[in-house]
Amino acid sequence: MFIYGLKNCDIVRKARKALPGAVMHDVRDAPLSREVLTHFLAAFPDTLVNKRSTAWRKLSEAERASDPITLLQAHPALMKRPLIEADGALYLGWTAENEAALKAAQAGR
Repeated sequence: MFIYGLKNCDIVRKARKALPGAVMHDVRDAPLSREVLTHFLAAFPDTLVNKRSTAWRKLSEAERASDPITLLQAHPALMKRPLIEADGALYLGWTAENEAALKAAQAGR
């Protein structure tokens, strides 16, 4: 199980605490490749870029209109977090539903 996000993000910290066996991947310290971002964007085409974030509001209109993958590579904090990969399935955000599914998956191991 992998958690993609920012290590200093409060929501990512909650996910890490709830999923102690998961491996953390800080997208700011180790940027994601174009291939990985393409895979994530295919799974979450409308929600991977967090358009409610402070980072998004700081972008110019021209930057907002650019390719989402290029944007995420230049500004990793724009990615909605956490993005969790478990047994080939992807989960975006730390919702009660995702938390329950992931804890069940972790308990089943």
